[in-house]
Amino acid sequence: MESQIELFIIEKVKAKRIELGLSQLALSLRMEMNDSFVSHVESPKKRAKYNINHINILAKVLNCSPKDFLPEFPF
Repeated sequence: MESQIELFIIEKVKAKRIELGLSQLALSLRMEMNDSFVSHVESPKKRAKYNINHINILAKVLNCSPKDFLPEFPF
């Protein structure tokens, strides 16, 4: 089960992905990850999560700041 901050980050990345019109597959490929990586992270049935390195890669790929995926205040 994901923690509050993990769920927050997953939802922020998903919202940005959808905003930019990217599929899960497209984002996985842009991150140079396995084809199903993003779908596994976004699925509540899988244990995959984004780590700090993923957040940095996502910021580069999605042309934003890593801070865009983090909450303003701790949970």
